[in-house]
This record gives sequence, C-alpha cells and structure tokens, in this order.
Amino acid sequence: MLKEERQQTILNEVELHNRVLLTDIAEILDVSIDTIRRDVKELDSKNKLRKVHGGAVSLGFANPTVRNNNVYALSEKTTIAEKAITLLKDGGVIFIDGGTTCLELARLIPEHLNLTCFTLSIPVALELLSKPQVDVILIGGHISKDSLISIGANTIHNLSEIRVDYGFIGTGYVDSLYGLTEFDWDIVQVKKAVIKASKKTILLSISEKLNSQHRYKTCDINEINTLITELDPRNNLLNLFRNHDIHIL
Repeated sequence: MLKEERQQTILNEVELHNRVLLTDIAEILDVSIDTIRRDVKELDSKNKLRKVHGGAVSLGFANPTVRNNNVYALSEKTTIAEKAITLLKDGGVIFIDGGTTCLELARLIPEHLNLTCFTLSIPVALELLSKPQVDVILIGGHISKDSLISIGANTIHNLSEIRVDYGFIGTGYVDSLYGLTEFDWDIVQVKKAVIKASKKTILLSISEKLNSQHRYKTCDINEINTLITELDPRNNLLNLFRNHDIHIL
C-alpha cells in the first residue's frame, strides 16, 4: 500500500471514531507501529489530525474552537441532532455526552426551550452557555486532554447522585450483538455511570459506526432505549437492531 493510501486510511479511521490507537491502525493495515507513528506525526505536522500518546484524535473532536467545517460527516450529525431535538420537552432535565454529534445537539437546542442540562464535556458546556433558557451543570473530575471531558472516580461519583430524563450519549463502536464498546476503559466506566443516571438513554450514532466493535464493553444494546442515526428508521441497515427492544428514530 502506498503511503498516501495508508495515510488516507488513518484519516478515515480518525474521522469516523474521533480517536484511534496506533496499534489498531497498524493491525488494520498490517504494518509496523513505527510506520503508523511516522504517518501520524506527518499528518499532525500538516494539521490534518492531532497526535496524542499512543494514538491520534480528529481536530474537530480535540479542539472546541474548531467549527463546523472540520467536523466529519457534519450533515449526517446535524440530521441526528435534529431528530434528537424532537424528544426534548420544556422543563426537562437531560445529560449530553461529549463528542461531535452531541455537540451538534447542543448547538441546535432552541433558545426558547427551558432545560436543565448536565454534561461532562467542556465544548458542550461552552455551547450550552449561549442558550438563555438552559441551566448548565458541568460534572467535574479529571479532564482528559484528548477528549476534553471529565473522567475518573469523581466524575462517576457525581453521576451517581443525579437522575436525568434523557441521557444523550455517543459511542466509538456499536453492534447489534455486542452492544456499545470503546477502546478506552475510563470512558467506558463514565458511560456506564451515565446510563445508570438516565431514565432513558438515547444513542446518537452515524450509520458508519454500525456493526463495529472494540475491546471494552459499555453495555448491551438493550440498555439503550432509542437509537438515532441519520438513516430513515426503515432502512435495511437497521434490520438487526429491530430484533431488540429498542426504539429507532
């Protein structure tokens, strides 16, 4: 495989999953980790992604000042956010996760809607502060420099003391059989706590992530109340999810 093809594959994986491990990309491309490390370093120098310890993150995911033109699959994520908005009710108490799709949801919340919104994401909190009728509560903890979200024991403890109507979450990987998975153990523990704190959990995911999995399990698919993608709910790509007790928007 040519270097250009290899680097495009790296960019595709980073944009789709927001964060990737060098070891995973090396396995996908069947090359050495050193080769991938050099590729990622070069892509970082060209400002196409951000190199982090052991991996890489997308620019739109890592930098809250990077606006819409740097967000991968923005039109699809906007469609998902527009669907999610229909679930919101005046006076509701919700949680919004980190990640680019959840950030689009925060951006699209109508200014007239009265909400109490918990989040552990700094970019989401900053976006919500522009909404005059939204009471924003940032859940504290150790801040991940890669994803700009709170993680760790304090975050999980704080989540255990709240109960929200809807928890809107994202995921790196989702499969109808294996459920939601991630490569980051700390992120998994936080998402588990979010699910426990939510009366109903709403998964926001672009369809490209369907039928993918990683090493650490967040939850079974049946623990998700509603799956929202950019697809028409009747799309055949969603057939396997229809076999479960999950609402599809």
